[in-house]
Amino acid sequence: MAEKFERHRQPWRQDEVQKLHTLAKKGMPLRQIAKALTRSEESVKDRAKADGLSIAKLH
Repeated sequence: MAEKFERHRQPWRQDEVQKLHTLAKKGMPLRQIAKALTRSEESVKDRAKADGLSIAKLH
């Protein structure tokens, strides 16, 4: 069963964006970043793409 995200369609806060950038630069995989931010993998992927970040695909 898929995890339920309480923050569905919530706007990104500045601290979340900074954390996303930090974790992506450390090479953390998408799934772990999503869990750390309590956001869906799809949401994290979309935001990273919009910000020009690359995220590790594996793990």
